[in-house]
Amino acid sequence: MNRNGTSRRTLIAAGMTGLLPLTAAAAAAPALRVERLPLWPGRPPGGEGISVTDQSVFRSPENKPDDIAWPHVATPMLTVVHPERPNGAAVLICPGGGYARVATGRTGGDVARRLAAIGITAFELLYRLPHDGWAAGPDTPLQDAQRAMRLIRGQAGKRWTVDPARVAVTGFSAGGHLAARLATQAGTQTYAPVDANDALSARPLVAGLFYPVVTMGDDGVHAASRERLLGSHAADPAWQQRYSTERNLSADTPPTFITGNADDPVVPIRNSLLLWEALRSARIPAELLIFEHGGHGPPANRRNGAAVPWLDLFLGWASDHGWPA
Repeated sequence: MNRNGTSRRTLIAAGMTGLLPLTAAAAAAPALRVERLPLWPGRPPGGEGISVTDQSVFRSPENKPDDIAWPHVATPMLTVVHPERPNGAAVLICPGGGYARVATGRTGGDVARRLAAIGITAFELLYRLPHDGWAAGPDTPLQDAQRAMRLIRGQAGKRWTVDPARVAVTGFSAGGHLAARLATQAGTQTYAPVDANDALSARPLVAGLFYPVVTMGDDGVHAASRERLLGSHAADPAWQQRYSTERNLSADTPPTFITGNADDPVVPIRNSLLLWEALRSARIPAELLIFEHGGHGPPANRRNGAAVPWLDLFLGWASDHGWPA
């Protein structure tokens, strides 16, 4: 039962009967306020001697203005989608892109807007990429994710109507790998503090990972993500182990929700299985949902046209662990 008296069973039942809370809320929501802000007060750490500039490209032939991805990121950013009536909960969203690019626009994506429509303040992360030569190499995206969580908490109640104890992380595809690294390595120091925000915890309350990249080992690897993340060290077993999230769980890894599709042709479902098995062995609360169809993305609609309420299922599970209510 959450703080509003709604049980997880109620949320799931509503989704399964076609009464999709998120879909209905998003359809009825007014225009939402969006802001963008840089993560770091100056140049991000480890940029000495490199000349990367921000670059975006269109993702589809239609050249839709905000359907873009970033193959180069010099200025990591947060895009904040503000609810009309914030409930205090917040989520950091890590988009995918195979560590070759970051697939996020400037005005907030569908997931951010659906969550904001039900009162959750959504923060989409535009993170830096290792191939641009940052000194931290494969830890560069993690620097940005840790900084983002600390900035959200540091400005909670000041800039945003957010309870610092109620911040989750979600990640999609390679963004799932980044979100999982944040969840499992929140306490690992990856950069020197730059201001008071960096004294705060980077640990999310819960993690939601959707068709995630997990392992850097041969068993289940998404080879392109491994190559782009690890670069010249991609074939090194020690580096593979260090950046495989299932092999590096911390004692304070938060409850974790994982979902994927059995027919995913891009990221093998083995990734999700490996992480769930590791979480279960470590006695960390976890839930795994594997859908039959959907490819590399949300599960496909049923044959009768009914949508699979994957995001509602995540919210129902998360409510058992204190988020978002």
